Amino acid sequence: MNIRSLTRGDGVVIGAAVLLFIASFLDIYSVDGVSGADFPNAWGNAQLLMGVFLAGIIGAALIVVTRGMPQPLKVAGLDMGQFGVAFTVFAAWSALGNIFDPAAGFDNGGSGAGSNIDSGIGAILGLIAALVLAAAAVATPLVPALQAALVGAPKPPTPQPYGGQPQGGYGYPGAGQPGQPGQPYGAQPSQPAQPFGGQPSQPQPQSSTPPPQQASQDFSPFWFAVPVARPLFSEDGAQSPIAELAPGTWYLAVEQRGGSLVAQTQDGRRGVLQDTSGIQRG
Repeated sequence: MNIRSLTRGDGVVIGAAVLLFIASFLDIYSVDGVSGADFPNAWGNAQLLMGVFLAGIIGAALIVVTRGMPQPLKVAGLDMGQFGVAFTVFAAWSALGNIFDPAAGFDNGGSGAGSNIDSGIGAILGLIAALVLAAAAVATPLVPALQAALVGAPKPPTPQPYGGQPQGGYGYPGAGQPGQPGQPYGAQPSQPAQPFGGQPSQPQPQSSTPPPQQASQDFSPFWFAVPVARPLFSEDGAQSPIAELAPGTWYLAVEQRGGSLVAQTQDGRRGVLQDTSGIQRG
């Protein structure tokens, strides 16, 4: 699980889930004219516990875990992240219903105090947490401010020339061999020094035809990081993502195709990054 792939919206989801968990231990009822009584919390009401508090916490866990995985978490072909959003909306709806009818399921022990029952601090705080949780889960894919990385990508320790490899950068391992100075990707190795008094080597005639593999004469491979999680599509043009680029990780751009980049992941997979807006070059 890559923590750096989490967004600001995921941070709000986590905070709301923690608040919801705390609210489950507070009183969910209060009675007019009664003070100091030991009222039950959500753990004493199975219907409220399952419908509001656990539903919201489980939904938040599904959203965060799915976001942190390199591939979408699916069970029987179903996206667990979408199930998490549905759980949070259900929890908010149930919490709202409990505020309107706090006496539902309350056992007053025959004291006749059912008509004076109000929502306790646990129910009110649980409603606020559930509403914030559902709002963040639904709005994160729609609001750009919530899609920003929760933990920013670390910058290379020293500036590198365009096309150079970030030394010690987070993410993609270096391509150089141990004990050898690194070469920029695609650069020609330097010629060995000529002995003193030796004749300089004759320049080789250059072909007027450019190599066929140079799709773009001005393009040099470079390292980059994405500001938000973005899908990487197959090079054959298929619209099904083969991987997801996560913020906080350096990836290698090996080719440019119009406004898109052909990127290589840590495990050697290559694909097309269609959305290149806002990328950070190493």
